[in-house]
This record gives sequence, structure tokens and C-alpha cells, in this order.
Amino acid sequence: MGIRERNRLAVERDISEAAMRLFVTQGFDATTTDQIAREAGVSPRSLFRYVGSKEDIVLGDMLAAGESVLGALRERPPAEGPWEALRAALRVLEGNPPDRALALATMFLETPSLRARRLEKRLAWLGLLVPEITRRLGRTPGDVPDPAAHAIVAAALACLDSATEIWARRGGAGDVVAVFDEALDAVRHA
Repeated sequence: MGIRERNRLAVERDISEAAMRLFVTQGFDATTTDQIAREAGVSPRSLFRYVGSKEDIVLGDMLAAGESVLGALRERPPAEGPWEALRAALRVLEGNPPDRALALATMFLETPSLRARRLEKRLAWLGLLVPEITRRLGRTPGDVPDPAAHAIVAAALACLDSATEIWARRGGAGDVVAVFDEALDAVRHA
């Protein structure tokens, strides 16, 4: 990685950290992009060279996260069932420290525009993950998604969102993975 790329990543990290501090203390909607730029030590114009919107600061690169899940899914044993493989692959998302994860989850609960943007970005994950789940079901991926594979991926992502929301409503108490497992079990065995 060259110096230019390292500098770009450092500025993006500074912007993200400054924004999160402001979002936690003031709330997402009450924080302006000018405040974020000032807190990060960049001009408002420079801020938008690094991020597209306030929502993008919080959501980060969700496509890259989806690709990480896909990579983990492809590494799962071929004989593993689709639900088990998808559940295990989603574990790559466990990277945020609990306090940051709780702050993010709470922001999604309290900010409808942020929640909608996350859902929009998460829908792209269907296109990434459905073909791999289709293969795990012993079928050939095609131009039109396999309904079973599509339903499995959509349900697993809904369970992930539900678990995160419930965990946030509990103030971060308990284990979010256990809540996710409970949600998956309910969907699979209801």
C-alpha cells in the first residue's frame, strides 16, 4: 500500500471517529456535516471527497462487508447445510467493540433515514450470497434467483437485524450472537 492510500485511509478513519463521537453525544440527526468536518480537521469540501453522505460514514463500506461474508461462506465445508454455513459466515461481522456496536445499533433504532439506507445497502448482499446458497442447495444459479436460496438469505439477514435491534433495546445486555441463534431457530423451526 502506497503512502497516498495510507493517508486516505487515515483521513477516513479520523472522519469516522469524529463523526461517531458527535453522533453519540448529539444524535445522528442533530449532527451536521460541517461539525464533522471541523471535528475531523478537514474542510467540508474535503469531507465529501472521502464520504458520500452522513449515512455512509456510519454504514462504512457495506459492500465490502458483504463480500467478506461471501468469502467466509465459500470457505465453509461443502457438505455443511445452507443455514449452518450462512450462520457461521455471518460471524465475520463481529468486529466492533461492544460499546461501538451498541452505539451503532442504537443509532439505527433511533434514525429512520439511517435504517432505510442500511436496508438498501443490505439488499445488495442478496445478490452476493444467494448464488452460493443456491449451490449449497444442489441447484445451479441462474439469472433469476432461486426462491429457496433467496428466502434463506433474506431470512438470515432479517434475523441478524432483529437480533441487533433486540440487543440494542436491552441496552447491550446479553450476547447478541445468542439472540441471533434464537431468531434463526425460530425461523427455521416455526
